[in-house]
Amino acid sequence: MAAVRSPLVRLLWLSVAAAVATIALKTLAWALTGSVGLLSDAAESVVNLVAAVFALVIVHWAARPADEDHPYGHEKADYLSAGVEGSLILLAAVTIAYSATRRLLDPQPLSDVGLGLLVSVVASAINLAVARRLMAAGREHRSLVLEADGRHLMTDVWTSVGVVAGVALVAITGWERLDPIIALLVAANIVVTGASLVRRFTGGLMDRALPPNERAAIEAVLEGYAGQGVQFHALRTRGAGRRAFVSVHVLVPGEWSVQRGHDLVERVERDLRAALPHATVFTHLEPLEDPASFADTELDRRVADATDRA
Repeated sequence: MAAVRSPLVRLLWLSVAAAVATIALKTLAWALTGSVGLLSDAAESVVNLVAAVFALVIVHWAARPADEDHPYGHEKADYLSAGVEGSLILLAAVTIAYSATRRLLDPQPLSDVGLGLLVSVVASAINLAVARRLMAAGREHRSLVLEADGRHLMTDVWTSVGVVAGVALVAITGWERLDPIIALLVAANIVVTGASLVRRFTGGLMDRALPPNERAAIEAVLEGYAGQGVQFHALRTRGAGRRAFVSVHVLVPGEWSVQRGHDLVERVERDLRAALPHATVFTHLEPLEDPASFADTELDRRVADATDRA
């Protein structure tokens, strides 16, 4: 795990450095132009910095090995990062909308637009490069922390694109209210990304099942044993950050020896781990002929008594 987390930490330090650089550049752009859009853009970069530092804390926390109090590990901490990143994005949207509304009611002329926009474009290019790198690494390492931070930076890029376009149009047309109108549109757009990350956060807390493509891979492995007189039920999956958990009951003929059944589930678990290398697999062996074997297909087990066995 430490070998995987090391590149994640380096990338998050890159995100911190990018946030510091863009805060300085965007603040300069706002000071040069007086644009409320550029001021809102700079404020979002401050949020990016806070989020990146928090993500660093989460990565170190999630990398801790399983212990007596956390026997399933600490990977679920990744969802905290998604929740915080999503909430900060939504907060940034509210801040942008508030500043834009004030400027809409009291429009102000802009100054030094050309130089201010050039500085903002440089800042956006930095964010774009880092965001693409973080999202690619997030997919490669199944890291929700990196994915969330990358998507957060990408919303900053879209914010900057909208703001730069708005400021440029104000300079061309002279319509001062266009600056805050563009800022409001950008705020509405980034709400979508923030809400998406918050949904990922809540889904992780609620133990959402693995994605359909991963569940299909699991079912394909199990179907490969169908011709051997073996059945499966009570298949349950969930994700916890980078790790996946798979639980399934394996039903075999009651005449089988314990050793034969054990050998089978060892093969099943091996094949499931090969299909999903990030998965931890739990199996439960049951006899096909016993009615009690079918009393635990649901999450809440139905009590099986002597009548059920008769």
